[in-house]
Amino acid sequence: MPPEDTPYENSEAASGETAPPNAETANAETAPTSRTPLELQRDRSRSSSLTSGQPLRSPSAGAQADVDQMVRQGLQELESKRRDLQREIEQLERRKERIAIEMRSSFAGVSQDIAIRVQGFKEYLAGSLQDLASAAEQMDIAPIAPEPVAPATPVAPASEDTEIVPLAAQRFAEQRDRISSLLDQYRTRPDYYGPPWQLRRTFEPVHADRVSNWFFTQAGRGAVKSMGSRLQNVLVASAAISCLYSIYDRRLCVLVLATTPERLGEWRRWLQDCLGIARADFGTNRGVMLFEASEPMTQRAERLMDSGRIPFLVMDEAEDKVSLSLLQFPLWLGFAPDPANPSTDYDYY
Repeated sequence: MPPEDTPYENSEAASGETAPPNAETANAETAPTSRTPLELQRDRSRSSSLTSGQPLRSPSAGAQADVDQMVRQGLQELESKRRDLQREIEQLERRKERIAIEMRSSFAGVSQDIAIRVQGFKEYLAGSLQDLASAAEQMDIAPIAPEPVAPATPVAPASEDTEIVPLAAQRFAEQRDRISSLLDQYRTRPDYYGPPWQLRRTFEPVHADRVSNWFFTQAGRGAVKSMGSRLQNVLVASAAISCLYSIYDRRLCVLVLATTPERLGEWRRWLQDCLGIARADFGTNRGVMLFEASEPMTQRAERLMDSGRIPFLVMDEAEDKVSLSLLQFPLWLGFAPDPANPSTDYDYY
């Protein structure tokens, strides 16, 4: 007798379904056919990283971190070099200040002396070029034969405008009170901010004696003993110029003779200082004219007299030889060296 079918088998049979395949068969069907060892090692390292909780780093993120570290190191080095340079600059500035202080304290006198000489030569050179240009424009092309000098005859003044300075001492004798009053004023009440052509410096009795003797004893034509320095001589000449200007006003023209540009520069600078005149008062046919030789000075003085002007010739102490042609004019002042007190070009004060 055949065995009876169980209910389970009967149900399966009835439904027409087959039993599922076993696990080994399923895994064999779904798994890949083959895997390389590198892929297996990468999978294991990835699974270990996920297990430990550490984030994965890409190659680009590592390179960026290295670049950032190099930039930080470079910035630190640059900052250190900048601090070093700042310290060196501060040291150099302090050294520069010390050197400037030492130069001012050590070379002040020498620099001032050089500046005085250079400025004097510059001013004289500018004036000489102007005089040369004016003389070239007024130069006569045809030569003129010299005329014989006739003996001087006194000329009676026609009027105050066309008056010629007389050679006698009576002209200044009439102005004795006025000149003496001016000399006393310069000596006792100096005005350091007075008008131009008025003496602005301290005037001692020794200066007043020389100027008074030149006016009233020598009649405005003669040499006086040098004061021992060019500045003192300029002060005496400035007092005489101031008195003459108060008498003749703008008709007076001062002609200064010195043989070197440095001496003429000193005369220019100290006449400006003593009389308060400006740079515009120096030049051709102006208040003061400067010359290095006696010949052009004589020609200029003759032209001034022909035009009704009054030339006043001043000769520096260093002029050891004076042309006789300069002594024919009614007003001239020369400084004779004092054998007991010789002066030098470096004795300014």
